[in-house]
Amino acid sequence: MPNFVEIRDLNFGYGARPILHGLHMDFPRGKVIAVMGGSGSGKTTILRLIGGQLQPQSGVVTVDGQTVRALETKALYLMRRKMGMLFQHGALFTDLTVFENVAFPLREHTKLPEQMIRDLVLMKLHAVGLRNAAQLKPAEISGGMARRVAVARAIALDPQLIMYDEPFAGLDPISMGMTAKLIRRLNDALGSTSILVSHDVHESFSIADHVYFLSQGKVVAQGSPEEMLASSDPYVKQFVHAQADGPVPFHYPGQSLAEDLGLGSRT
Repeated sequence: MPNFVEIRDLNFGYGARPILHGLHMDFPRGKVIAVMGGSGSGKTTILRLIGGQLQPQSGVVTVDGQTVRALETKALYLMRRKMGMLFQHGALFTDLTVFENVAFPLREHTKLPEQMIRDLVLMKLHAVGLRNAAQLKPAEISGGMARRVAVARAIALDPQLIMYDEPFAGLDPISMGMTAKLIRRLNDALGSTSILVSHDVHESFSIADHVYFLSQGKVVAQGSPEEMLASSDPYVKQFVHAQADGPVPFHYPGQSLAEDLGLGSRT
């Protein structure tokens, strides 16, 4: 199956601090791909590179056959119309109603008549179960509902690529399960490619076709959810089973506490 997004030999860093090293990743059309790893492993940075918000130091990111870094501003904006984005904290406009939040990308990027925009917005809200909350403000609905509104906004333009940045963060177990099923259902209905950045092993594994594990900016393991659950790789086992001991350190690298306290090499 052809890939909608491809990453080849990608390196990226902020100044002198390297973030991603030699990444090689494929995101096939019609599939849900989970990108997992500890905090600071570069997951969200990958989404920003795909969207053209950041440029790699070396390597190539292609979206639908186009090299992202080679696009002029107008062409980049046209490419982004193929994308939907669910931001980590929803990023809804708090002074707009649920309806107006979902209508925003349609008004911004199309010249559709208002009646058609109304019908499309109601259809998107119906898909996420919130058509009857259309006139409420984000502050008047629950966190789980707000996340579903953000999903409706992300799919407003029927994108070919949908990127989800921590869609399960802060949700209760029921809302997490509903959101996971919604992501899978929408992906299959739209025939889109979905990239799911998440820490949540259970929900991600329940809907993903393929999983990439990142550690210190590198892909350390990949495969189907079933292969990852059965993996003997030390990193995968530590992450999947939430083990304290393993190759992923808890402390940010640097000098020891003893050195900070002026105690020399003592622990």
